[in-house]
Amino acid sequence: MFHHVKELQFNARVSKPDPRFANLLLEQFGGENGELAAAMQYFTQAFAAKQPYPDKYDMLMDIATEEFSHLEIVGATIQMLLKGVNGELKDAADQSEIMEVLNGKAAKENVIHQALVNPQLGVLSAGGPRLTNSQGIPWCSAYIHSNGDLTVDLRSNIASESRAKLVYEYLMQFTDDPYVKETLSFLMTREIAHYEMFEAALATIKPNYPPGVLQADPRFTNQYFNLSQGESVRGP
Repeated sequence: MFHHVKELQFNARVSKPDPRFANLLLEQFGGENGELAAAMQYFTQAFAAKQPYPDKYDMLMDIATEEFSHLEIVGATIQMLLKGVNGELKDAADQSEIMEVLNGKAAKENVIHQALVNPQLGVLSAGGPRLTNSQGIPWCSAYIHSNGDLTVDLRSNIASESRAKLVYEYLMQFTDDPYVKETLSFLMTREIAHYEMFEAALATIKPNYPPGVLQADPRFTNQYFNLSQGESVRGP
């Protein structure tokens, strides 16, 4: 059972509207490395873990629930960055970058370019986020990795948190808004926290490698094939 608390987990704010960055931020709303994908991945993984690992089930459900709260933070930030898009037509026009059209050819081309990047964001959303990435591609359940083997799933989650952390890091390079950066920093930090939780959970499962039940053939487990021509470079 879920209960919605109206206060955000983090006090997300913006300095001013920024439709361009709102579009970029959709990556973490409906993108393959975004918050919805993480929430649904951990949510579905939890059911297979409930019987053999009830403590891991609890952890996965808790983190999935937190990811939904992060989705709410990202959605609220996008909405604030699009302020004015869903207002009165005249007010929206006065407050939006379309007024730059009056400032010359370069400004006009810039507005046209921004409109073409993801026109659905403004045309279909009425000033709110949609379940797409920054290119307008709809969210897809194919983003979810849930194999039924918890050691495999936890390793997938560690990789997912790593990718999400990098996306937030990259996003911060495209905004100068200190409030937005503060929100992104919080979300990025929670990715690291979840990484560490998944890593610690994996360490408590013994043995956790190789995955599955069947064991490998010892004749081939540590056999190395040098399939690269040229100067030989040896590792450990």
